[in-house]
Amino acid sequence: MGLELLIAAAKALLVLLMVLNLAGMLGWIERKGSALIQDRIGANRAAIFGFAGAGLINTMVADPIKFLTKEDVIPKGVDRLLHTLAPCINLFPALVTFAVIPFGDVLEIGDMQINLQVAPLDVGILYVLAMVSLGVYGVTLGGWASNNRWSLLGGIRGSAQMISYEIGMGLAMVAVVLTYGTLDLQEMVRAQGDLLFGFLPAWGVFYQPIGFLIFMVAGIAESKRVPFDLPESESELVSGYFTEYSGVKHLMFFMTDFVEVVIVSGLATTLFFGGWQVPFLMRDGFHLPGDVLIGLPSLLVTLLQVGAFTVKVLVLCWVQIMVRWTVPRFRYDQLMRLGWKGLLPLGLANVVVTALLVLALGGGE
Repeated sequence: MGLELLIAAAKALLVLLMVLNLAGMLGWIERKGSALIQDRIGANRAAIFGFAGAGLINTMVADPIKFLTKEDVIPKGVDRLLHTLAPCINLFPALVTFAVIPFGDVLEIGDMQINLQVAPLDVGILYVLAMVSLGVYGVTLGGWASNNRWSLLGGIRGSAQMISYEIGMGLAMVAVVLTYGTLDLQEMVRAQGDLLFGFLPAWGVFYQPIGFLIFMVAGIAESKRVPFDLPESESELVSGYFTEYSGVKHLMFFMTDFVEVVIVSGLATTLFFGGWQVPFLMRDGFHLPGDVLIGLPSLLVTLLQVGAFTVKVLVLCWVQIMVRWTVPRFRYDQLMRLGWKGLLPLGLANVVVTALLVLALGGGE
């Protein structure tokens, strides 16, 4: 029992460090990526002994020090407890969502098999939807507790937007659940290890291309980034629901956006791109056409699986950053119209067609 708790704690700490460090690196990638897109240099001033690291010192050292040492300003007339709780409630659901996302199959150490998933839940999809729903409270509370009309408007916008696009995201997930017949994310990834037509990976994106598009659009809207950044629209609301936050509290709101980018990428990888699956790679090695087996040590197989999952997540993070710097912002009426008149009916139609196909192919027996 003690060893199991130790392993679970180690997995949780590993995943937490991976997500937070990747979120921090995404801040640097976004700065330099946007600079490349806009033909400018980007962050490059801060340096240690003359070493700027292409802006790494600016983003990974100078900015954290600045946030951690800034004064925590609390406006007059606010509830200090709620004002402090809001950024915590905003960041916490985003971090714990990754607990059910598998980043590998199993790690074999002697006779022991370690499931590379922090919380192996049979109802992982429901857990994800529950955590995503809790994120609304942080945004709403941040705006309401600030005693600022612009912050309040940003919080109201954020809650309406997130609730609207959660429906589209949920419908995309339902279609994937119908396709693979399970709510367990680990089992869903294992099912994607099969092959279609003998050569094509049975990834969710090939079964559910429309579901993938719906999920990505809804996921970007959930993270409240351009072109869906209406809750924090600088030209209208200063900074929206976190205008009245400074120092570490502002950093927590800022970090949540990038953590959500990682979460969306991790979920999209798991649901639509085979998760940790590598084509033709099984637990004992590569099974190539013609019954050719290239045997590999168990540890190497695990490293390849974790590496494949990481690469897929990084690619999808880069896609989201590219979208953020190339697509103009929606008007608020366009934002809501896309959610309710675009994604909702398309998602419902996708679920119905998927259910009929599964039933026709014998999946409903």
